[in-house]
Amino acid sequence: MKVLWAPWRMEYILSDKEEGECIFCPGDNRSQDQARLVLYVGSLTLVIMNRFPYINGHLLVAPARHVPDLESLTEKETLDLLLMVRRSIEVLKKVMSPEGFNVGLNLGSVAGAGVEAHLHFHIVPRWNGDTNYMSVLGEVRVIPEHIAETYGKLLPRFRKFKQFPGGGE
Repeated sequence: MKVLWAPWRMEYILSDKEEGECIFCPGDNRSQDQARLVLYVGSLTLVIMNRFPYINGHLLVAPARHVPDLESLTEKETLDLLLMVRRSIEVLKKVMSPEGFNVGLNLGSVAGAGVEAHLHFHIVPRWNGDTNYMSVLGEVRVIPEHIAETYGKLLPRFRKFKQFPGGGE
């Protein structure tokens, strides 16, 4: 028998999913960015890694301001958010060489929004064969690289970002 080891999942299983601080609100203290898997914080947008990813490199791109829906965004925030989605895809292409992407926005809990109060895009890199018998038969997803290692590969690319045409940093 083979053993699938994914100890970081226990944090999610045991976590209090109800109340608490918003995982997307960056605050002013950057000292916890690595622990929170924050890759980038600008004046209008931020990028974090999904702590409970579907697959390696699963990123979350959100406005820096706590807003629940697209209608609440300013035009500058909307442009900056989409530009950051595009730049995040560019980084993933360079660092991880995926063959495709799923990019999505879940609005409302019935649509699958896990954090309904703070709008965020999911960027999920995809490779041919990344869905296999484990997912289909065992309802288990195999993630081949530890999240801290993926974070270490992505962070230097995001640190290079400066001013965006959309007005963010």
